[in-house]
Amino acid sequence: MDREPAVAGHFYPAEPTRLARELERLLAAPGAPPRAALAVLAPHAGYVYSGSVAGATYARVEVPRLAIVLCPNHTGLGAPAALWPDGAWKTPLGPVPVDAGLTEALRACPIVEDDRAAHRREHALEVQLPFLRTRRPDVAIAALCLGPLDADACAEVGRAVADAARRHGALVVASSDMSHYEPAQVARAHDERALERFLALDARGLWQRVREEDISMCGVIPATVALFAARDLGATRAELVRYASSGDVNGDLTSVVGYAGAIVA
Repeated sequence: MDREPAVAGHFYPAEPTRLARELERLLAAPGAPPRAALAVLAPHAGYVYSGSVAGATYARVEVPRLAIVLCPNHTGLGAPAALWPDGAWKTPLGPVPVDAGLTEALRACPIVEDDRAAHRREHALEVQLPFLRTRRPDVAIAALCLGPLDADACAEVGRAVADAARRHGALVVASSDMSHYEPAQVARAHDERALERFLALDARGLWQRVREEDISMCGVIPATVALFAARDLGATRAELVRYASSGDVNGDLTSVVGYAGAIVA
C-alpha cells in the first residue's frame, strides 16, 4: 500500500513544476562539493522556513540509492518505533519506493514493528523525500517513525539501523527541528547546547542533555538513534552546515523555531 502525501501544498508546493523549481533554488546553496556521509540531520518545517537549511545540508552530501529516514512522532499515533512496511511514498515529483531488503533488515529489531498509523499524518519524514529524490532520482527508503524511546531503546534501534545501513549501503537521515517557540537568543543558546553533544557524536549525551535541560528539540529521538548508528558505522566527525530560525524569515524574534543541518561522516 502506498503512502499518500499529507502536507503537499502546505509545507511545500504540491504542483510538480513549482516544487522542482523551489528545490533547485534551495539546493543551489554555495559551499563545498558533495561528499560521502554516514548520516545527516535535517529540519522538517515548511520549506519557506527551514528549506534553506535542509537544502544546504542535502547539497553537501552524496545521496546513495538507499536511505533510512528517521522522524519523530508528532501525532502520538501508532507504535513507538513504527516501520512503513511496503509500497511507496507518493510525492509531487513521483513515488519514492520502500526498499524491501532495507525494511526487512530494520524489522529484525524487536522494538520495531510494522505500523502505518504513525506515518499517515506525520509531516517530518515526508518533507525530506523531495530533497532526497531530487538529489537521487532513483532513491528508495526505509521509513521509521520514532516515539518517546529511552536512551537504551535508542541504542538498540541504532544498532539495527547501523546493521541495515552497513549491509545495504544506506544513508541515515534524522529529521528534526530544534527549539520551539522561544525568544531567538534563548532558542539559539538551547540549540547550541544540544548541537554541542550532536557534533561530539555523543548519542547518550544528546538524549540526556535535551531531557535534563528541557530543550524542545522535537527530533531528539531520531537524532540520538542516528548518532548511535553512525558511531557503530565508524563515524569520526560531525559538521554543522547551517543554523537558522523562523525569525530569520518572518522577522519575529520573540518566538522562534530553530533549524539545524549537520553531516556525520
